[in-house]
Amino acid sequence: MTQPRIGIIIGSTREGRFGDKPAAWIHTLASQRSDLQFELIDLRSHPLPFFDEALPLTWAPAKNAAAQAWATKIASLDGFIIVTPEYNHGPSAALKNALDYAYAEFNRKPVAFVGYGGVGAARAIEQLRLNAVELQMAPIRNAVHIGMVEFLGILQQGKSFDDFPHLAQAASGLLDDLAWWAATLKAARQ
Repeated sequence: MTQPRIGIIIGSTREGRFGDKPAAWIHTLASQRSDLQFELIDLRSHPLPFFDEALPLTWAPAKNAAAQAWATKIASLDGFIIVTPEYNHGPSAALKNALDYAYAEFNRKPVAFVGYGGVGAARAIEQLRLNAVELQMAPIRNAVHIGMVEFLGILQQGKSFDDFPHLAQAASGLLDDLAWWAATLKAARQ
């Protein structure tokens, strides 16, 4: 069996977003592993229109060409790390829209979360776990929560992720769990 392929999805598309920093950080940590392969996926590279399909994707495939390309990308992966902000106690609209634009392609694959914001995006991640269950994904318990102290330290005070070693500890647990689930579910899907 080939190594499971994990997509690291940057869950914000706005100009000036912080999401590039934690996405690059988790990608660097993850790429040190030999049991998984990782790929950064930027939602900016998948300009999906606001969901407007005639039927839910549980019943029919998307007709929109951008959505079909997105679904093909998602189908090529064995699991996900979603890097998410928290906007108004939830995930970004662009991220939720991207989740809505695929269904079977997400089924029976693990998903882990790296969140940033006031409470480390805990509320956004909680909502995303509910969305993941509906998409028949396996949300991983361990997450990385980049709280306001770390967020502002990195964004405004010239600090780096290395200044907050507890984040790397959390990432280690996340990646260990993700590796187990990705290998197990990939074998079961085959």
